[in-house]
Amino acid sequence: MDTSFSPQDLAFRDEVAAFFDEAFTDDLRDRLKDNKQFKEAIVEWQRKLNDKGWVAPNWPVEHGGTGWSPTQMYIFDSERSSRGIPNTIPFGLSMVAPVIYTFGNDEQKQRFLPRILKSEDWWCQGYSEPGSGSDLASLKTKAELDGDHYVVNGAKIWTTYAQYADWIFCLVRTSTEGKKQHGISFLLIDMHSEGIKVNPIETIDSHHSLNEVEFNNVRVPVENLIGEQDKGWTYAKALLAHERTGIAGVADSKRALGEVRKLAEREVNGGKRLVDDPLFQKRLSDIEIELMALEYTDLRVLSQVATGGAPGAESSLLKIKGTEIQQAIQTLAMMVAAHYQGVLPTELDGDVLGNDFGMAARRSYMYGRAATVYGGSNEIQKNIIAKAVLGL
Repeated sequence: MDTSFSPQDLAFRDEVAAFFDEAFTDDLRDRLKDNKQFKEAIVEWQRKLNDKGWVAPNWPVEHGGTGWSPTQMYIFDSERSSRGIPNTIPFGLSMVAPVIYTFGNDEQKQRFLPRILKSEDWWCQGYSEPGSGSDLASLKTKAELDGDHYVVNGAKIWTTYAQYADWIFCLVRTSTEGKKQHGISFLLIDMHSEGIKVNPIETIDSHHSLNEVEFNNVRVPVENLIGEQDKGWTYAKALLAHERTGIAGVADSKRALGEVRKLAEREVNGGKRLVDDPLFQKRLSDIEIELMALEYTDLRVLSQVATGGAPGAESSLLKIKGTEIQQAIQTLAMMVAAHYQGVLPTELDGDVLGNDFGMAARRSYMYGRAATVYGGSNEIQKNIIAKAVLGL
């Protein structure tokens, strides 16, 4: 693999950098950190990207994609991450949109894709269910046909940003015959429909992003069915491949590891630096090596997708290693926070004990425990690799 950038690539990098430096303002950055302003701010940012034509780089050109090469996608993501700019919300742009433009009919494409590009609709994902764990095929939410509508009853859980959502894409059971993977359908449901209730879930990091969504006799028009009834498992697997590839988060992990290194280079306790500790050096180097290997694997998958392929079992590998590396970096950040006197800032007579980085490290560590579970637990991913690659 040739890792050098061509003059055209370097010119593209300069264009991307200039756009980010101008368009992503300090005010926008501050509002994204405020839970009350987050939705408005991220929508504003995504619309800036759309105005530039860059909000959906992985989409086919005919539907609004950029037609970028794998190298250009890599450059774009690297420049974004290096500035601490958050990625776009994936549920519409990276998850349901590929299902719609691949398996949906023309009417569905015309109805939903332009609104996703313009961030006019906020989407969430209705896959996991209470008590089902990572066994997605065991879902029990039912959709029964009643004339020209499906009547949906059941519940979904761990639904990220459902409190903001206009639409939810759902896996529902439309038949109980045959294997449990059969009889599953893929429905698009208006979150403003009568009978939907959103119950907030506050996670251990004291943040509200997750929810339980209840469906009580929710009526969904049959035209909101993607593809064929009872064939939703096929569409769900395609969506999960895209989701798991995105979860790898190579660019963001590189930035996070760089920040940990910088913090470890500070002098404290008589001029001692954590970065000079042999044990810390080894842990840092081990992560850097694994992250480099993951990056090249990610580039190979990206190249495959750009030439018309689709992520297969490789997406499971990316998900496993990507999330394990994320957790290793978060653990390393906690070591740094402990070395620099605590993870919990506490006010005492006007003084602050600890540091802001320690608080951020703690929250990241807490929330990051879920990384090896969401998107299909890593144990499930190993089973997929064993079956699809090793033939076991």
